[in-house]
Amino acid sequence: MTKQFYQEIDLPDAWSKAFIDRVNGRIRIDDYRGNLYTLNDRILEIARLERVEKIIIKSRNEHIHLLLELGFQLEGVVNGYFNGGDAYFVSKFLETNRRENQFWIKEDEIIAGVRGLDREELFIEGGRIKKAKIDDAPRLSKLYQEVFEIYPVPLQEQDYLEDCLNSGTIFLFVEEGGEIVSAASAEINTQYSNVEMTDCATLPKHRGKGYMKQLLLALEIELKSKNIYCAYTIARALSFGMNAAFHQLDYRYRGRLVNNCYIFDKMEDMNIWVKDLSKRIQN
Repeated sequence: MTKQFYQEIDLPDAWSKAFIDRVNGRIRIDDYRGNLYTLNDRILEIARLERVEKIIIKSRNEHIHLLLELGFQLEGVVNGYFNGGDAYFVSKFLETNRRENQFWIKEDEIIAGVRGLDREELFIEGGRIKKAKIDDAPRLSKLYQEVFEIYPVPLQEQDYLEDCLNSGTIFLFVEEGGEIVSAASAEINTQYSNVEMTDCATLPKHRGKGYMKQLLLALEIELKSKNIYCAYTIARALSFGMNAAFHQLDYRYRGRLVNNCYIFDKMEDMNIWVKDLSKRIQN
């Protein structure tokens, strides 16, 4: 049985593109049109059939109040997601335990600590960053196998990485002694001119060297050359290092997705960070 797949919901008065994610027990609505009341009813039917616990909709500004009326909760915002228009991540929880969170205060403390750090203006070190090709998929797979015991998508599988590379996702990496020791990717949404900075991983023994910041900065340069200026990421709320990296590169905290996905060893909350790549760093 396919565990993750896209499904079109095509109704007489509404349409949407839904990502059915059995692995993480959720449905994510990435795009929609038409009557939201009708669409809400159909999404709830699918959620019951798929036995998922959470529904996430990327809402446009003009629909946020209606979705709140339908029982959704605002969890975060990505500024500029829809070709310059903001996307509001609203969620509906179908099980009480999916809404509960024992780490919320600790995650707040991490954000407070991260905000106390100075922002940085970094420069690319020539020759250190490489752009992945299809032939690099086996080594990327090995990196992700070593870093992540659990990940929301099957990054550890070579075939999946090859599909990502073929579909236009940009992977950059750093290698030492022929081994990829750090990598990150940019998943571009060409329809709405935004990009998710994702798949960030560094081998434990190579952490603290600044590789991730270098990779993210190099990805930003590549994206600006493609006229993509809305960049966002969804980072583990319990990871001080990853949240600090995005803060120091001038990403702005825009909310937290509760019990969003399985990563490392459990279901975790994820923080939303957003950056307008057309602007200079602001202190």
